[in-house]
Amino acid sequence: MKVIIIRYSEIHLKGNNREFFESALVSNIKAALRGFRYEFSRSNARYVIRNFDEDCTENIIDAVKNVFGVHSLSLAEEVNSDLAEISAAAVRMAPASGTFKVATNRADKRFPMPSMTVSAEVGGDILQANPTLKVDLFAPQHTVNIDIRENGKTFVYSQSVKAVNGMPVGTGGKGIVMLSGGIDSPVAAYMMAKRGMTLRAVHFHSFPYTSMQAKQKVLDLAKLLTKYTMHMTVDVVSFTEIQTAIHEKCPEEYMITIMRRFMMRIAERIAKLHGAGAVITGESLGQVASQTLESITSTNSVATIPVFRPLIGFDKDEIIEISQKIGTFDTSILPYEDCCTIFLPKRPVTKPRLEHVLRVESALDVDTLVENALANIETVTIE
Repeated sequence: MKVIIIRYSEIHLKGNNREFFESALVSNIKAALRGFRYEFSRSNARYVIRNFDEDCTENIIDAVKNVFGVHSLSLAEEVNSDLAEISAAAVRMAPASGTFKVATNRADKRFPMPSMTVSAEVGGDILQANPTLKVDLFAPQHTVNIDIRENGKTFVYSQSVKAVNGMPVGTGGKGIVMLSGGIDSPVAAYMMAKRGMTLRAVHFHSFPYTSMQAKQKVLDLAKLLTKYTMHMTVDVVSFTEIQTAIHEKCPEEYMITIMRRFMMRIAERIAKLHGAGAVITGESLGQVASQTLESITSTNSVATIPVFRPLIGFDKDEIIEISQKIGTFDTSILPYEDCCTIFLPKRPVTKPRLEHVLRVESALDVDTLVENALANIETVTIE
């Protein structure tokens, strides 16, 4: 019988809390497999998918390998723990040419032969079936794996597909990610989801200065992220009134600094409203004027909950590489401007002193502007 073996990542380190993490992982795997026909079971420190449509094998593996908490997957043959059946499956699994070895894991210590003997016997049968093959125990081109389990069954497989690792989404608390249409913030969302955080997004939209295509671009990015986050709710905040007020009443060079402080205030209010414990941004130290140490300090001064910046030490090339890997890059570079690019000052202040920022900001009715923005939120839920 063809089966898919799923191995998990860090969960085995969790001791008495392991059941909580495993429950979240199983729930997320089943969510990723919604729409497929299959049977799901546990086999000690791994899970097994059986009785699935073999025409959907690649699609099932692609879905599960993007579930945070999964370490790797293998398409295997499941046979009775009988040497003749194991050997026959291994011969079918063996390569047609090149070098190989057989690796045996004997989890069931009741099996009458030690692992090395099983490997030697099965390796001999493979060579007899295909004498052109050569054994290489140290650097083989192919490995035939034999996993003898405690339930009287054995898995035989030759390849493993690397998954995303991390922790299951839903085990690391809740966070609000400030999602723009750029390259960085979707990567930041991915990084925090990988540590088990359930995410909700906030996007600041300045219609008519930013187009509806810019808003749709962000919703498309959120949809791409659900491949990893399971679902995503996006709060689209009307930011036009705030940006207009800043443009009219504040020195041009402070516009980005003041704007970021408003964004942080609003994101934190949304976080508290929905029981989230942190705000997440895509900032990278020194990448732009609003991401210097002094600018970040100014933004942080309005926050009363943790602000996570998972990309803080990454350079642009590293961020782009992850963006391409997770499938958000092509959408991020579509030419639709977000609210951070309108009213952009020619020479933004790069090292704002907090006392100067407070003096500039005092020209604004901060509380009223924040309340008006919170009263004009469009909430979009994406599964």
